[in-house]
Amino acid sequence: MSAALSARLSSALAAASSDRIVFDLTGIEDQYEQLLAELPGISVRFAMKACPVPEVLTCLADRGAGFDAASPAEIAQALATGVPADRIHYGNTVKSDANIAEAHRLGVRTFATDSVQDVEAIAAHAPGSRVFCRLATSGEGALWGLSRKFGCSQDDVVRVLAEARAAGLTPAGLSVHVGSQQMTADAWRQAFDSLCDTITALHHRGIVPDHVNLGGGLPALGYLDRHGRRLEPPLDKIFAVIRDGMDQLRNANGAALDFVMEPGRHLVADHGAIRAHVYRLTAREQPDGEVTHWLYLSCGKFNGLYETDQLQYRLVFPGHFDTPHVTAVVAGPTCDSDDAYATPGPGTRVPAGVVSGDPVWILSAGAYATSYTTRGFNGFSPLPYTCTRDGRGGPAETVKGTD
Repeated sequence: MSAALSARLSSALAAASSDRIVFDLTGIEDQYEQLLAELPGISVRFAMKACPVPEVLTCLADRGAGFDAASPAEIAQALATGVPADRIHYGNTVKSDANIAEAHRLGVRTFATDSVQDVEAIAAHAPGSRVFCRLATSGEGALWGLSRKFGCSQDDVVRVLAEARAAGLTPAGLSVHVGSQQMTADAWRQAFDSLCDTITALHHRGIVPDHVNLGGGLPALGYLDRHGRRLEPPLDKIFAVIRDGMDQLRNANGAALDFVMEPGRHLVADHGAIRAHVYRLTAREQPDGEVTHWLYLSCGKFNGLYETDQLQYRLVFPGHFDTPHVTAVVAGPTCDSDDAYATPGPGTRVPAGVVSGDPVWILSAGAYATSYTTRGFNGFSPLPYTCTRDGRGGPAETVKGTD
């Protein structure tokens, strides 16, 4: 697996005459098939928050994926792809009584939980439903740890699922999330050990889960770290640990056990890219006398590049290959000081000859670019998008819209 820019994306970016994000649907479909090949027996529930673009959701649904939805609005969008409600679960442990009732009305019968209070609400507003309880993880090794807001201890998992059974719900399973863009295989190994211990503890209470949800966390391959160095997650090793862990849990359960995963960025990040343009390359003398170059782009944290707090995106400047470079701080167009790459190092190497209006391609931007964007901070509009299959950009080959 690699994060090389596909010919389809390259052609579509070159054909774009204005700013937009381009999604390579064929690349996303291929990534989905590769995941199934690496993890036989896995059922995919795509994490919709990563890329709530209708054409992307539909292409995954057509391949057999279901959806991890976090709200009734996401459930409705998932149903619009044509998937049956039994391929959608309510994966958010944070939900109101009204949210639960609406999800139940829409046909969802499987809910994530991590507290007795939430179980009581599900029993009241979605009676007879299936629940799976989220086991807390440390989040260590991930760019975003997700270790505080969600999940509970092993003892609490047992208590929550016992309460679910007593309330007339089906205590169906367990879940974990090792953190978004998890960079280590050891985090998965620790998660499987915790799951194995928890299954044993559940058996002592007469509860035998029928599935384990392994959550998200599978990394994308095309990012740079905040120092501009290529991130290199050990994906092959991660898959090997997951396969071994699935066998470990099957043996521990002593009964049939299904597995679910909620990949988001792993499926879409490297198959989406932004066509933006240069606002200005400037040089300013600081009070200490140091001269700093700044490259201002038409796209920044508030309209597509929100995750620059933890990573950098690779930049391509068409027409400026093998030319002199300068080191610059890369920033977006708004008047907010947070709208810049938060690099601790000297900055990013950019062509010295770029001028206002020159195109720039921002790679591996397919995850969270549309869902995190604002609706017009400082008057800068969200990016439109194009979904392509062959990169030609012709009317019959692309679907255009705004998210």
